[in-house]
Amino acid sequence: MVRDSGMAMGLLNQSSRTLFSLGAVATLAILLFAGCGRDEEGGPGIYAARGIVEDVDAEGNQVLIDHEDVEGLMPAMTMNFAVPDTDVLSRMSSGQVIEFDLRFTGRSYEVADFKIVGEAPEEEGWRRLRDGLVRSSPAPPFDLIDQGGRPVSLESLGDLVLLVDFIYTQCPGPCPVQTSNQVALQKRIPEALRDQIRFVSITLDPANDGPAELKAYAESRGADLEGWAFLSGPTDYVAGIVRSWGVGSVRKDDGSIDHTLVTFLVEQGRVMQRYTARASGDEELLADLVSLAQSRAKRRSEEDPAPGTPAS
Repeated sequence: MVRDSGMAMGLLNQSSRTLFSLGAVATLAILLFAGCGRDEEGGPGIYAARGIVEDVDAEGNQVLIDHEDVEGLMPAMTMNFAVPDTDVLSRMSSGQVIEFDLRFTGRSYEVADFKIVGEAPEEEGWRRLRDGLVRSSPAPPFDLIDQGGRPVSLESLGDLVLLVDFIYTQCPGPCPVQTSNQVALQKRIPEALRDQIRFVSITLDPANDGPAELKAYAESRGADLEGWAFLSGPTDYVAGIVRSWGVGSVRKDDGSIDHTLVTFLVEQGRVMQRYTARASGDEELLADLVSLAQSRAKRRSEEDPAPGTPAS
């Protein structure tokens, strides 16, 4: 899997390792500001700017910044900028509050240099993940039944670290592959951390996927159901959940469902990352999952120390 930038700011949580579409935004900005009738101000030059680094594209030498008004050049917005100097780019990471030198060449907007002046605030959704910060967002709620007919809701899962995806049992290929990849991932989680994590798979086809069908599907692929819930519910309700998570799905004439293959990493009711599908054995996803599970285990041990353990 690869981290993906997605969901239009309800679940917008783009990873700093994701490629994003940069040229269109930069081109639009150039067209907008080129036609603003600038006389003495707004021409080529270097401008002082301030903002939050949202995402870094090391391969494309570009950065996404949510910046304040740039006096004499442009209003506040979230925009992509080129970073020609690789040394400058290498020092940038998501969640930094920076003051930067913005160079306008007349054709492009470039970050010439910057200094870190702070860290993006938690109240704006920023959370720590491994050695960096990510912008999280509230996970849409759900209240469904699992493969055993038991009720499962987002609330009932508490502050467990969740890995959420969307599948259906009659899927001709992509879903079984994705589930098999998740099974391989589940088996790699250290034994001591498995009770910190739950896998959650929500069906895209509740009319055909009841508890029995979901259980058969899960067992045929080797899922450990002690730590994995396969969920279904009323058709209209499930369709609303799918939309709220930003997962596109369209039923074709042959009955199959075209849909987005995406996995969401959730902690304490917030989406931390989303990942698009690729081959199993994803080291990045495993590292993210283990890191959050370790943090949860540490947090809970501090809240409820073992008998005889002195308070810190």
